[in-house]
Amino acid sequence: MRFCDASPLNFDSLRATAVQRFAMELPMNKLNILLATLAAINTAAIADPQSHPQAQRADSHAPIGIMGDHMHNAREWMVSYRAMSMTMEGNLLGSNAISDDAIATTQANPYAGMPMMPPTLRVVPQRMTTTMHMLGMMYAPNDNITLMAMLNYMDKSMTLKSYQGMMGNNVLGEFKSDVSGMGDTTIGALYRLYETTTHHLHLNAAISLPTGATDKEGTVLTPMNMQPTVRLPYAMQLGSGTYDLLPGITYTGKADNISWGAQYMATIRTGDNDEGYTLGDIHRLNGWAQYAWAPSISTSLGLAYSDSGDIEGRDANIMLPVQTANPANYGRQQSSAKVGLNWVGQKGALHGHRLAFEYSVPLKQSVNGLQMEMQNMWVLGYQKAF
Repeated sequence: MRFCDASPLNFDSLRATAVQRFAMELPMNKLNILLATLAAINTAAIADPQSHPQAQRADSHAPIGIMGDHMHNAREWMVSYRAMSMTMEGNLLGSNAISDDAIATTQANPYAGMPMMPPTLRVVPQRMTTTMHMLGMMYAPNDNITLMAMLNYMDKSMTLKSYQGMMGNNVLGEFKSDVSGMGDTTIGALYRLYETTTHHLHLNAAISLPTGATDKEGTVLTPMNMQPTVRLPYAMQLGSGTYDLLPGITYTGKADNISWGAQYMATIRTGDNDEGYTLGDIHRLNGWAQYAWAPSISTSLGLAYSDSGDIEGRDANIMLPVQTANPANYGRQQSSAKVGLNWVGQKGALHGHRLAFEYSVPLKQSVNGLQMEMQNMWVLGYQKAF
């Protein structure tokens, strides 16, 4: 057939001819409108689609309190900063509140019998605030692996009440312990397991490096009205002193204006530290749901559960008539409720800049032995991918 031997049709030429014929039939004012419209369409068609990439929706990341929740495209970087503050106040014996006087007069001191040691815990914690500043970086060498690292700087402050002498409920006074410095450092990777337009699943694999101090000291007020400088209890130290494994798995999903996710993460200790003890293992489970009110803003609700163990071994330099000096008074089971807000800039100078906030309160908590009661925690964060 002659049609098969013919030269290929020149569609650009046919289109130009059709436009010319159509234009000749238009009044001049409509012709000008048409030409301007065609020029705009042509300009948009040849523009680099990557020169103004569309910003992600606010709910494309999990609430800011969830670490290692998302992955990146090949050769993409992200920097982040988080400020986290946790407040504890009052005391629990198991899952029940206990008064300061009851602690000072009825709770046995495991170091009783040592010189100058009372039979009961005569120093009672009142309030503790822990603030962490976390600087993170992520990089994806390819679409299936995202590398990550996080540095931590910590501030810890605890107010305590000292009771006078060996017995009774006369209060001698209050004092405050403060420590600050680098915490432990995290390095690791995320590995993509499954991906569709709706569902995503990846593995979390990281190691915690013992860069936080375990030998911090402070001045205390003893029941005998002395103020020695001693090694502070375990709760006031900045690191674990061990190389810890941080395995986990993360699932996220999305549909229309709703997104959701769940994450399991563990902290597995490896061996004793130089002071002769090991912090307890930790298991955490988080679930959340988000609603995107607009591409730039979303809100979230979440539930969390954590289970941590007590301390094995002890530091021979920590020996005080206070509950935090007893390794058996560590580890807890706690469930919490969370509410959050995510915002991400969509255009202009704020394009791709992300701000987020999350606030959580405990729903139920049960502690090993005698410990302070968790009150609340908040996380404020900034993220930028490039």
